[in-house]
Amino acid sequence: MASRIDATLVTGGKYHDIDLARRQLLDLLAEHDEVRVRVQPDYEDTDGITGATFLVSYTCDVRPSERAQREIRAWVEAGGRWVALHATNAALDLGGPEGVDSPRVFPLWADTLGSQFVAHPPIRPYRVEPSPAAPEDLAWLVDGIEPFETDDELYLSEYHDRHRLVPLLETRWSGEATGFVEHDWSAADPRHLVMYLRPLGLGAVLYNTLGHCRGHYDMVPAMAYYPRVERGSWDLPTYRELLRRAIRWAHPTEPSA
Repeated sequence: MASRIDATLVTGGKYHDIDLARRQLLDLLAEHDEVRVRVQPDYEDTDGITGATFLVSYTCDVRPSERAQREIRAWVEAGGRWVALHATNAALDLGGPEGVDSPRVFPLWADTLGSQFVAHPPIRPYRVEPSPAAPEDLAWLVDGIEPFETDDELYLSEYHDRHRLVPLLETRWSGEATGFVEHDWSAADPRHLVMYLRPLGLGAVLYNTLGHCRGHYDMVPAMAYYPRVERGSWDLPTYRELLRRAIRWAHPTEPSA
């Protein structure tokens, strides 16, 4: 008989259909009867996070206090496992004359996650492939995952300790990230990580940049009504399988982890 496992799910922030992501992630977590989930909108209740066995996050422009950043990093270093999704690494300033800016306001947070979002090109389908360098002990996270196409945001990130990041999924792109202050990516490294592991002390962060979603009312107050409904990768069976495996990785009783 399995013992109870406590997990924390942080879902909150801006410019995304947070409700959709929260429902989807709760459904996936509910596939594990022994997992009891605490849900919170930000990272400030660090007792709820550090008292859990693992953390799952889907946030955008949620900027943790320095205290929260330090305590969560210490928790990871002590053995915590964190499944971080999509815009967890994003800080965004909208409305500037040069476009959307990504201020470097949380260097410790970005270092813990292994990256900070900088920009993305206009949303259009792109190809995601398993990384050939996935190590044997983590290969099960992508085994059997064929290259796939997704209509999602292609994250262009600033990496921290890139040589220590373990690539699991990647894509290749170079060009113009229209609408962002840092828009010219024509000379940048065309290889962009879509999913990777960030080892940190005794623990680790498993980061997956996929999962954009937005409904008609998710750009308020910047825009009263957003004309399109965007679901990114959420309807892809492959994405749901990747999330299931990520939760298994975070789950300490799973033999594959």
